[in-house]
Amino acid sequence: MSTPPTPLSPDTLPDNDNVPGNHYAYCVRLDGRLFMQTGRMIAYYPGPGGQPIRFEPLSSASIGGMVATRFSAPLYTRDWVVATGAGHLILGDRGYDINSYDLDDGNLTLRASNLLAFDETLELKQSIVPGFLTLIGTGKFLASSSGPVIFAEPPIRVDPQALVGWADCPSPSHHYDATWMTGFLHSAMGFLGSNSGEERQFDFTGAGTVLLQSSESGVHDPHLLRQLESQIGGLGTPGLQHLQGVIAQQLARER
Repeated sequence: MSTPPTPLSPDTLPDNDNVPGNHYAYCVRLDGRLFMQTGRMIAYYPGPGGQPIRFEPLSSASIGGMVATRFSAPLYTRDWVVATGAGHLILGDRGYDINSYDLDDGNLTLRASNLLAFDETLELKQSIVPGFLTLIGTGKFLASSSGPVIFAEPPIRVDPQALVGWADCPSPSHHYDATWMTGFLHSAMGFLGSNSGEERQFDFTGAGTVLLQSSESGVHDPHLLRQLESQIGGLGTPGLQHLQGVIAQQLARER
């Protein structure tokens, strides 16, 4: 009979590290404020005096000024809160690996669904690449990945599903394998993401670091859908009709 694991308590939890023996849960020693994606809190222990940690929406008047200077991604505001107080905060994300990273006067872009939390010393902006967010400044942040993260130097071409983010290098361009692009519709379907990484890749050049997850497992990302919806207003009737046809064909392929 195996020995049961030691129960968690404020005395056994680490400060700002993974829960012992568990890459899928992370413990933050909170003492102030932390931006956090909604739905990622597993549990928390209040700090001295038993005062609970507060989770305030970004629209809260008590944090409005701080949000205005630190969170510049309007499409994502309803999916984030500010955790305020003191104690041990345990986070998880769909059973994915979770790691913390230090940004030192840097510029790093991450897939929005993989960014879990970040210090209030960092500034967040909406990336020009749909579905990604950019962190700027100095501080810590938490990110999840499907499997361990791989760090690579450009030039490199990456399967879009395997891409976690990139640091201190230009945004990627799209690369299409010419042997797969046999017509305009095929190209359009590739742009909308129906093809595999063997057909379409993100092409990184210049200096910097590219972060990859060791699985091509795709994740449903409501943030990306919202960002695509925000672009529809710029399409005229012909563009909307073409997009309707592309979506209809994609739905038929997935039935």
